[in-house]
Amino acid sequence: MFYFYILHSKLTDKFYVGHTSEPLEERLRKHLSNHSGFTSKAKDWIVVYFEEYNDKSVAYKREIEVKKWKSRIRIEKLISSTG
Repeated sequence: MFYFYILHSKLTDKFYVGHTSEPLEERLRKHLSNHSGFTSKAKDWIVVYFEEYNDKSVAYKREIEVKKWKSRIRIEKLISSTG
């Protein structure tokens, strides 16, 4: 299984968009670990949205699609659509 996911940090009030073949819990653990990179700036990331795919390329394409939006409003609308 492959995932497209969105994380949110209340501390930085930022979203992170990604994809992975790992279980989401493991991927989140890595984001919260000591590392360098965008998610290293905060330790309060939570998964706020995800989609499951059977194909890695489809999950990656979804990640790229959402990143191209460059719109916080569209991301928030996507997240709230599952509420």
